[in-house]
Amino acid sequence: MTQFNTQQIQVGISACLLGQQVRFDGGHKRSEFVEKELSRYFSFISVCPELAIGLGVPRKAIRLVKRDDAIHVEASDGSFDVTEKLMEYSHKKTAEFDYLAGYIVCAKSPSCGMERVKVYSPQGAVKEGIGVYTRILMAQNPLLPVEEDGRLCDPVLRENFVTRVFAYHDWLSLKASGITRGKLIAFHSRYKYLLFAHQPSAYKALGKLLGDAVEVPLEQLSSRYISGLMQGLQQRVSRKNHTNVLQHLQGYFKKQLTPSQKAELQNTIDKYRRGVVPLMSPMTLLQHYLREYPNPYLASQVYLNPHPEDLALRYSL
Repeated sequence: MTQFNTQQIQVGISACLLGQQVRFDGGHKRSEFVEKELSRYFSFISVCPELAIGLGVPRKAIRLVKRDDAIHVEASDGSFDVTEKLMEYSHKKTAEFDYLAGYIVCAKSPSCGMERVKVYSPQGAVKEGIGVYTRILMAQNPLLPVEEDGRLCDPVLRENFVTRVFAYHDWLSLKASGITRGKLIAFHSRYKYLLFAHQPSAYKALGKLLGDAVEVPLEQLSSRYISGLMQGLQQRVSRKNHTNVLQHLQGYFKKQLTPSQKAELQNTIDKYRRGVVPLMSPMTLLQHYLREYPNPYLASQVYLNPHPEDLALRYSL
């Protein structure tokens, strides 16, 4: 069984997205973003649940069918039913994934789709389903960042997903090292501004949790903390929240910057707030001043570097 590796960010993925010819028609759905960008930082664990339960290539297409208030997985011509076999495999396979930091699934698939999968019934087809494998994957691994290949074309969703994957891997690394109260507080300290940007209410709640939880058993405390963190990071960051965090970070340089430098930074942040420049404009200026006027606490903030800069995920925000 594969185990967690601090040196590799292991991410599960639908095999067809890596270019493997496992689809019902013998084709694939290779993702260029996965192949050219994410593969430089992620070690992919590929799975095709349909192939794994014995369906060949090529094969008859399967689909979700609603009958008697239950969802079945059947051949498109109704010639066979693989509901039980697919569910049994999915429960067994996804229970092994405590070492993964994320998962990318194939959109619209009756086995792997994350949302809006067609569900057929005598009344017609509606896009309201979730692929059987992915539904079980998310149920058994509720903290795991999961995203569809198609949604990764959206720059906001793409940046959010990658941020969560790096954060969750960071957490798994902390867990592997042995969590202590001191390590947990230090971890939260690094994630303060990132969490503040995503969801200010979660930032306040987790700060209070750690501040008031002297008597709470460590295992329970850490479980509540990571649940709150991952839920908070799932919230997409608004321009307003980014601006608020940028203004907070600006305050760390109030004694070092000249009046003209302060005005330039404030003007750049305001331009971002108004949508004139991308997030990277004020971020680059802040990074410049941080190098010129080092601040260990500020330098430790994950918000400044939630993922590798050369992925260029913030240039479109």
